[in-house]
Amino acid sequence: MASVSIRNVRKHFGSTTVLHGIDIEVADGEFLILVGPSGCGKSTLLSMIAGLDTVSEGDISIGDRVVNDVSPKDRDIAMVFQSYALYPSMTVGENIAFAMEMRKVPKPERDAVVARVAKTLQIDQLLDRRPAQLSGGQRQRVAMGRALARDPKVFLFDEPLSNLDAKLRVEMRAEIKSLHQRLKSTVVYVTHDQIEAMTLGDRIAVMKDGRVQQLGTPEDIYDRPANLYVAGFMGSPTMNFLPVTLQIEDGRWVVDLRNTQGHAKIVLGAVQDPSWTGRQVVLGLRPEHLHDVKPEHAASLEVVFDMIEPTGADTFGFTEINGSRVAIRLSPKRVRAAGERLHVAVDVSAVCLFDPETERLIAP
Repeated sequence: MASVSIRNVRKHFGSTTVLHGIDIEVADGEFLILVGPSGCGKSTLLSMIAGLDTVSEGDISIGDRVVNDVSPKDRDIAMVFQSYALYPSMTVGENIAFAMEMRKVPKPERDAVVARVAKTLQIDQLLDRRPAQLSGGQRQRVAMGRALARDPKVFLFDEPLSNLDAKLRVEMRAEIKSLHQRLKSTVVYVTHDQIEAMTLGDRIAVMKDGRVQQLGTPEDIYDRPANLYVAGFMGSPTMNFLPVTLQIEDGRWVVDLRNTQGHAKIVLGAVQDPSWTGRQVVLGLRPEHLHDVKPEHAASLEVVFDMIEPTGADTFGFTEINGSRVAIRLSPKRVRAAGERLHVAVDVSAVCLFDPETERLIAP
């Protein structure tokens, strides 16, 4: 395996710049996720790592070798595509063995590798079938098997699960995570699915408009988003954003939450920068960080839900606080219908504060 170094990489298509100075270091054996909406540049960056697209500026290294001018076949990478990219006229075994055959690997060695990979992916009973005879999940396993058979320095995945149904996506996520834990391989994985990103990645690079907005562990990205974009992109339902005005009491920030039922004073963390006193900021709060409490709770706010959204394990209630739409995660047995009332309190340890002008995180 090998590390991947992306240093000040830019990509221009004529006068249009689609990647603006990307800097990412992927450690040997690390699973890095590139996540973002369509058009953010994540697949373009992956294609440049693979050598399928050229680098306009900057350097990409695999191991200790700069590969800007190295052809894809000489980069020692394996790529798994969204469309599987299997040869329809070949059997499963022939698809897995094809790259080794092109490298003139002896047949006994090829057969041994195919058998090992097929057993690892639980497709050993499918080796004589052709792609048209397989389900989507089976085809994706074959595509992964073809990549594994190469034993490359780096695996590249380009939205490999987007064509699968929800159940198969869950199964294949677990399969990919298990394979990475066993093989300790270096992986760069592109997705627009935040659940895949949070589930699979050692680190996540959240991208927007050709720039990395934040690079960190899943916990950092979720709990301490660098800006409003990251906070809103990661999480479902999204983070709640409430306009509040910061005041100081006893050396701590205090904000007021209001709705038509009343208001509640929320005491936050210690004041770090008094210049924010009296200024409006955006308070960010995940749906799970609003909890139902007894009415006599000192810092509770009564809410009325105008919509209830059951999802099975969780139920989300929607209401309005400080003029903003707010989602609250509830016990499925606690609230059952729109119009019901509940007193809620804020988990102040989980609050994020953002500058409304720069949109950057200012606390914690």
